[in-house]
Amino acid sequence: MKNNIKDVDTLEVAQAKSEIVGPWAVAWDRFKKNKVAMFGAVLFIVILILTIVGPWLSPYSLNQYDLTMKKLPPSSSHWLGTDEQGRDVLLRLFLGGRTSILVGVIAAVLTVFIGSLVGGIAGYYGGRVDNFLMRFAEIVYSIPFTPTVITISGALMWVDSRYKMYLVMFLIGILSWPGLARMIRGQILSLREQEFMQATEILGLSTSSRIVRHLLPNTLAYIIVNATLGMAGAILTEASLSYLGLGVTPPTPTWGNMIQRASNSDVFRNIKWLWIPPGIMIMLTVVSINLLGEGLRDAFDPKEIR
Repeated sequence: MKNNIKDVDTLEVAQAKSEIVGPWAVAWDRFKKNKVAMFGAVLFIVILILTIVGPWLSPYSLNQYDLTMKKLPPSSSHWLGTDEQGRDVLLRLFLGGRTSILVGVIAAVLTVFIGSLVGGIAGYYGGRVDNFLMRFAEIVYSIPFTPTVITISGALMWVDSRYKMYLVMFLIGILSWPGLARMIRGQILSLREQEFMQATEILGLSTSSRIVRHLLPNTLAYIIVNATLGMAGAILTEASLSYLGLGVTPPTPTWGNMIQRASNSDVFRNIKWLWIPPGIMIMLTVVSINLLGEGLRDAFDPKEIR
């Protein structure tokens, strides 16, 4: 009889352990059930693979000019035709995607780094430190984003095209962090009063260890969602600046400066293969990232996780 009771208790403990799953596993399970978000994730991965692998598979090179082959429509040898210098449009589309996505990724990483650091320090220390950092964040937040970026980019037109990409990344990242910082600060303010933080104080852990190893990881879900959605915004910003001639400039290709060809009425009407493909790629990339970000936000929402 005692053995049977022990077996039942053991079975119940095993079942209880099997039912216990962490928040990340719950979030992943919720994300997988969101078909729209999964579609966005798959679409973005496909676009990413094409931009990375595509140029390696192309028989052409970036600066392979052939004026005898200029303005050719799509054909079996040039799937998306050629431009005014006889360069392969498909190759430039893939290389432009590399640049545009890289700008979005680096700008999002810079935003996350600054926002997390400022928000974490403000939330942990509170008092005067919190007041100073949040007032500074409000000043940055009050700066009109688009006019400021356009003005600074226009004033730095002398920057070499090889380095203009990094300037655009920096501008987007340095002006986009206040929203994340305020959100992280709010999370840290509630987390620092919990028992596990009291334990870190008793153990004598350093301040940097408490913030980096214990507080910020508990806000990682919010950081991931913000970075994902911020990347889509950075790609659109880069495309807009490049279209205006204030972003990444030729010969470095991006989807934005490829669309700029449409400002020429002859190209707009007669050479549509120069500007329609990059426009479609921008739309698909931004839509896929937004669907992915919305899915991550729903998956990590503590009000939705059961």
